[in-house]
Amino acid sequence: MKTDYFRKHFIVSSLLLSIFFVFNCGSDSSDEGSNSSSILITGALNSFGEVNVGSNSMSQNIQVKGDNLSANLSISVTANFEVSLDDVSFSNQVTINKDIVNAGNQPLYVRFSPSASALGVISGEVSMQSNSATTRIVNVSGVGLSTAPVISINVSSFNFQDTPVAQQSASSTLFIDGNNLTTTIDLNVTEGFEISLDGTQFSDVQQIPSGSVNNQTTLFIRFAPTALGNATGTLSLVSAGAETVEIALSGTGIPVVYNYLTFDKERLAFGGGFNQSATQTFNLHDDLTNIETIKMYVKLTCPNEGCDEWDVYANVKVKDNDSGELYELGRYITPYWNDNSQLERGFEFDVTDFKSLLTGSTELRIRTECWNARGYEVTIDFDYIEGTPDYPYYAVSRVLAYDDWSSSGVPYGTTHSLDLDKMVSIPANAESTHLRTIISGWGQASPAIAGRTCAEWCFRTHDVKINGVNTFQHNMDALGCASNPVNNQEPGNWQPDRAGWCPGMVVPYRIDSFATNMAGSTFDFEYEYQSGWTNDAQNGNAFYATSTFVVVKSNTPINKPVVID
Repeated sequence: MKTDYFRKHFIVSSLLLSIFFVFNCGSDSSDEGSNSSSILITGALNSFGEVNVGSNSMSQNIQVKGDNLSANLSISVTANFEVSLDDVSFSNQVTINKDIVNAGNQPLYVRFSPSASALGVISGEVSMQSNSATTRIVNVSGVGLSTAPVISINVSSFNFQDTPVAQQSASSTLFIDGNNLTTTIDLNVTEGFEISLDGTQFSDVQQIPSGSVNNQTTLFIRFAPTALGNATGTLSLVSAGAETVEIALSGTGIPVVYNYLTFDKERLAFGGGFNQSATQTFNLHDDLTNIETIKMYVKLTCPNEGCDEWDVYANVKVKDNDSGELYELGRYITPYWNDNSQLERGFEFDVTDFKSLLTGSTELRIRTECWNARGYEVTIDFDYIEGTPDYPYYAVSRVLAYDDWSSSGVPYGTTHSLDLDKMVSIPANAESTHLRTIISGWGQASPAIAGRTCAEWCFRTHDVKINGVNTFQHNMDALGCASNPVNNQEPGNWQPDRAGWCPGMVVPYRIDSFATNMAGSTFDFEYEYQSGWTNDAQNGNAFYATSTFVVVKSNTPINKPVVID
């Protein structure tokens, strides 16, 4: 194989041989008197260079002489090299009579004769021995080249970056070297991968012409997934007479994602010319046919003046154009003193339930309950992720909406006039029905329950009644606030567990799925907060900000559920 690697070794070998002879060989007179008998060498052997295996190089020679040798001179050579006294008959060992070698210089011929397995740089030794003299060693080297057709490559496998389905990764390069090839190299790759000889035109097959096969060829390879998930494949290189070369390929197909930026660092604050809310209309994805999931991301950044020092109630809403109502897409509590930059994209919400509203021209409202002029800069973007939807048609209706502010929630532990009982009618073609609820408690009203005031701190369990029967439960319990990745909230009191929420975290949305599809049915809905506690009015009020939606899905176009007060 002709490579720069071998050529560098030729040069190094030649230099070593030259150094050897300068310091070790010398002339006849240089060794006189050093021993009673000695072996003297004149001349040098260079690297034999590149030689096809199974053949012989041109010979090189040196002169050997004995000085008072009392025994014959035996000369042997290691495997893949041969010696001769007449440059005709070569073997791995020769002997020179002591009288002849003592009489004067005798020529010794050496050649490189690599065996079939002696590929690459081969090193050896010529050893000269006589009983009464110090053994002399001459180093030799050469490069064995294969005479068989061989395809060589520089990489045995490729693992490509994650790539969206129906798109292509960046290409990687493979260097192909042929030796002794006489026919084309046919290249083919399995489904999900593509190859090119020019980096522009890609396909699943390519061919290197016979006239170029023994030169180095650059092949471009890329991942073009046709399905989600892990993919493996093989690139095959075939040429007549050569062993087929196969390269392992792998990659992961990920969904195609359409991203839509809406609010971009929208400043929300109280005072200083700013507002706590902002409303705008945006054009969002208009074809939901193959959208499996919609994710919403809320990124908070601190203004130059710094962030609000308090943990405050905040949410994002979308307008239902049919009713004009605003539906709560997601709720979060801001961090103390800081933003959520510790999360790469901010707070994440799955808002697929609202896909029927998040299409085309869409009105959104954002709000943070800040009570100073610093507030936050709020950025909202959406990912529409391709895939196979569980059902192609969705519809959603509002059941409860006591969620505009923390104090807009349902008063707890006292009488109130808010309506928590609804009648809900489900379309006849519904194939799946569930409720989606967001709830968070506010206030530190007394008396405390197990040392916890309500409704921010007291752990309670609420019931969702369907036709008067407790069907679903919502446990307002600890979420592990101290392990929140948004943990740069000092000196805020962010680590203690609240009742179902944490500062600097998404307020969980609670999904309650009906055991049957509820198609064509009408049922009574009631949200019941845990009883047995009454506000003594000694430490303010307690509230549960609550929103509940009913979501239906179908394989056929579906109308919204009807909610009656």
